[in-house]
Amino acid sequence: MSQINAAPPARQSLRAFLEQLEVQRQLHHVSDAVATDYEMSAWLAQLSAGKAVQFDTIKGHAVRAVGNILNSRERIAAGMNMTPDAMQAQIMASIGNGIKPVDIGHGPCQEVIVEQPDLARELPVPRFFADETGAYITAGVIIARDSVTGRGNASYARIKLLGGNRGMVGIAPNHHLAVMARAAQARGEKLDIAVAIGNHPALLIAAALYLRLGDDELECAGALLGEALQTVACRTIPLAVPAHCEIVLEGTLDLEQQHEEVLVSEYHGMYEPYGSGPVAQFHCLTRRHDALLQVIQPGYYPEHTLIGGVAIAAGLAQVLRAAAVPVREVAVGHGGCGRLSAVVSLHAHRPGEARKVMFALWGNVNLIKHITVVDADIDPWNSNEVEWAVATRMRADRDLLVVPGARTDRSEPIKHDSVIAKMGMDATRKEGDRPDWRRAVPPEELMQQVRARLAAQT
Repeated sequence: MSQINAAPPARQSLRAFLEQLEVQRQLHHVSDAVATDYEMSAWLAQLSAGKAVQFDTIKGHAVRAVGNILNSRERIAAGMNMTPDAMQAQIMASIGNGIKPVDIGHGPCQEVIVEQPDLARELPVPRFFADETGAYITAGVIIARDSVTGRGNASYARIKLLGGNRGMVGIAPNHHLAVMARAAQARGEKLDIAVAIGNHPALLIAAALYLRLGDDELECAGALLGEALQTVACRTIPLAVPAHCEIVLEGTLDLEQQHEEVLVSEYHGMYEPYGSGPVAQFHCLTRRHDALLQVIQPGYYPEHTLIGGVAIAAGLAQVLRAAAVPVREVAVGHGGCGRLSAVVSLHAHRPGEARKVMFALWGNVNLIKHITVVDADIDPWNSNEVEWAVATRMRADRDLLVVPGARTDRSEPIKHDSVIAKMGMDATRKEGDRPDWRRAVPPEELMQQVRARLAAQT
């Protein structure tokens, strides 16, 4: 089994977490040479809910790759040195309480410099699925900054390799990166972008947050780290990137150049025909001397859905708290594709609160279409508990709300004319439904004794 790095990894690097997974035997090494065309994807799909996967030998490439790193809530929490129960509150606290990054001058992400890189030659970028028309960089955090307002943005977008140093950046029209690119175009400029690949879990989650335009995800990453994110200046463009990431692409995004993508996989597990997307030219690639290309398996796989779902859920909980809703926790899980379904757990609440929750969430995230509201005794991330609450506490004639013709986004799988019907279920206890809501369980004292004995035996 090969070593990730001979030197102790920096705390803000992805490698620090990979070393932790190695010690815990949660990192599966593929030592046989694998192909970038579909074979890497097949490994990641087979182990999608299991160990992280490191590809130690990739045909035609010196750079290695790693994926399935954050494919469960427990793994995401561990990556940020948190417990799953405390994670949502800590992500919420990072929003609006960020720590500004600090430039450290030099970083390992610039140990190797390649001018005018041939991306397919330099990096083992996978082709994932048969009906897609190219290889995609899927774990790149794209960093941009408006040259007039100074507002920064860090976010995800897939990058399809087009040959040489060119790549199509798949961004929706309402994506903040697209808004910034249009503003640059109106000034007769191209938007400078840097793509950081192989990042600490805190940055991977921060980049998936739904913030206001101009709120800087790099500052949220610092709050999640508990210290300022260490950055270095790009070599060719006026942007700063995480110093301890694995690989950086420096380039410009040009809305005047468009590429027809044809079909691309989405989080719901099917293909979408989005049409054309803008083209970026990357005139510089920097990386660690022994770089790892991080890969997120796209489509309906848990790392893809949960990185988004965990971040979106925390943002929605923040919205509800601001609206004085007694929210315990919000879940946007893998079963709902990490985008389309939310479960909200409430502390003691008044009649009508569940519907207030539904309209607040629909008004905040267009993609959320199914909302289930449960009481605080239900874990919203546990689908069995949620189904039990629906089965025992919801009356369909009273507690089901359907809103036809509601706005959605382009990735909704069954939209018509950009709208979809949305549904809310109030699965909370109500006075008058029954006089006794007590659960039939053994005495708590004995339950605690048995738990202690079981814990001592493991």
